[in-house]
Amino acid sequence: MNENQFEKRKKQGVRLLLLREELDKGKNINKEEIKRKFDIDDKTFQRDIDFLRAFYTENINPEIEIKYNKKKKGYILENNKDRFRNEEILAISKILLESRAFCKDELDELLRKLCLLSEEDEMKQVKEMIKNEKFNYVPLKHGKKLLDLIWELSKYITKQEIISINYTTKEGKSKVHRIKPVSIMFSEYYFYIVSFMADKFVEDGPTIFRIDRIKKLKGTGENFEVPYLERFEDGEFRKRVQFMLSGKLRTVKFEYTGILEVVQDRLPTAEVVEEIKLDDGTKKYVITAEVYGKGIDMWLKSQGDKVKVIGEKEIEVKKK
Repeated sequence: MNENQFEKRKKQGVRLLLLREELDKGKNINKEEIKRKFDIDDKTFQRDIDFLRAFYTENINPEIEIKYNKKKKGYILENNKDRFRNEEILAISKILLESRAFCKDELDELLRKLCLLSEEDEMKQVKEMIKNEKFNYVPLKHGKKLLDLIWELSKYITKQEIISINYTTKEGKSKVHRIKPVSIMFSEYYFYIVSFMADKFVEDGPTIFRIDRIKKLKGTGENFEVPYLERFEDGEFRKRVQFMLSGKLRTVKFEYTGILEVVQDRLPTAEVVEEIKLDDGTKKYVITAEVYGKGIDMWLKSQGDKVKVIGEKEIEVKKK
């Protein structure tokens, strides 16, 4: 290798190291800027990009790609594994539209930002697939913006701070409550704050408030503690509550002659304790489920003559 070749390789090595450093920092590599900075031509620049592409694929992570971004007018590093696929963006958009959880302004902003995460060439297709639903979207009657309120409540949950809320009941009456917030949940169109009353023990389990009905809230500066063994577990509560109607924890036993999958999807705690084959070839199932409150009664009644309740038993709840 002669001196000229050595210098050429040296310059290329320095150039590649600097380009990689910029990419790893999440910066944009502009072709014209790099050509001017290092006094190179188009072919040399493209060779550098191709070399770095191969380097990342073979030595770092095959999911990482160097892609040209039209908006930024340059090359950027993208991790395909961590990036939303267009299919995922479309599915999330559909869920948001179906939930009817947000007012029109908040929904439009959420969908706009989601679409920006899609690949530029596919963004138009995602928008086209949700265009009609978006145009005909009917928000809930309360029309309230919720995102800021949800985030504010989440901070009090994290800090385990008692809060005071001015709450409007379904009858339109306003009342102030002091609560220990423990979780935020979504169910059937609405967001809820799950809590325990700060000044009294309620035997019927957690108290649930619809977030859109909170007119005002403020922190009290008072913190509460929940022993580890008595901590509130969102997932376990979710499995046991129907229509977000809280109440005493109990076990319900019933006979069911419908499609078993319907029960299993609706009641995650359902267990088949007996399976009986009927004369007409269909099956009757004896099922038990652990549930909170009266929401389960509403669902069981909605199943008509497919259901016959044959027993129930309350489960003792520890004080929080």
